[in-house]
Amino acid sequence: MGMNHQWVLAARPQGPAKESDFQWKEAPMPSASEGQVLVRSVYLSLDPTQRIWMNEADSYLPALALGAVMRGGVIGKVEESRHAGFAEGDLVQGLLGWQQYAVAPGPALTKLPKLPVPVTAFLGLFGHIGLTAYFGLLDIGKPQPGDTLVVSTAAGAVGSLVGQIGKIQGCRVVGLAGSEAKCRWIKDELGFDAAINYKVENVRKALEHRCPEGIDVYFDNVGGEILETVLDRINLRARISVCGMISQYNAGKQPMPGPRNLANLIMKRARMEGFLCTDYLNRAEEAFAALLGWFVEGKLKYRVDVVEGLENAPRALAKLFNGSNTGKLIVQVGPE
Repeated sequence: MGMNHQWVLAARPQGPAKESDFQWKEAPMPSASEGQVLVRSVYLSLDPTQRIWMNEADSYLPALALGAVMRGGVIGKVEESRHAGFAEGDLVQGLLGWQQYAVAPGPALTKLPKLPVPVTAFLGLFGHIGLTAYFGLLDIGKPQPGDTLVVSTAAGAVGSLVGQIGKIQGCRVVGLAGSEAKCRWIKDELGFDAAINYKVENVRKALEHRCPEGIDVYFDNVGGEILETVLDRINLRARISVCGMISQYNAGKQPMPGPRNLANLIMKRARMEGFLCTDYLNRAEEAFAALLGWFVEGKLKYRVDVVEGLENAPRALAKLFNGSNTGKLIVQVGPE
């Protein structure tokens, strides 16, 4: 039957996750029982939230046990089906983990629709990335024509889509990114009005210059000092959509102090709200139809950063935290 290669969680990270926090294992090839599907992994999604899942404490999902297969979203091909809703050869998506093969019950899988897009689009444009960008901006940020929208990690998977959707909604969009190449990408190719390289510029002064009339909507992926800086420039009735706080994920049990100026939310009668894309699963078709329409019209672009080989997944995860990836970070586990 062959062997199934896996990465399992070997230790709780102290600070950034290291390759030694994982263990490479070989396990017997699984087989599907009644109601189950055997899936061969093709693409593994790497996301900042995976660092949260490695902690001892529960998050919005139960903590991952030591020795368990590392959790992760996967696009794969059905190799064996004992569920009436799936057939051999179907492309499916699910939380199948860092492994070459996985068995899952039918309800835990989503069959990918047949669309005229690359398979990687279901990670870089649709799926959880698309839902996060679409609803996080439109439902929580509620952008209006003429608003100034600021997006952190603007060259990342979610941020790059948020900025483009903001432009479609008629906003003036300013993105924060970590290199000159990323700043050029979001301005020259994605149509952002301005970009700030937060690694070399004084963000406070840069926001004063690029947002002279203040900030109406902020899409936050980082928290920490940048969130505090933005709060000083928010306008009356501003909306802040809290997607992530990646600056805090490696802080361990002593997280960095939060913003000291949350009182600005009162003074400006502003709203700040966190969310998960799973809150909107019942409206997924609405988002995907809009995203596909904008993509076909040429109004929306996405980029994937593909790392070859499951064996490289732990090293690739670090790219999300050192800023070396652009767009959606993916590991190609096997051939399409």
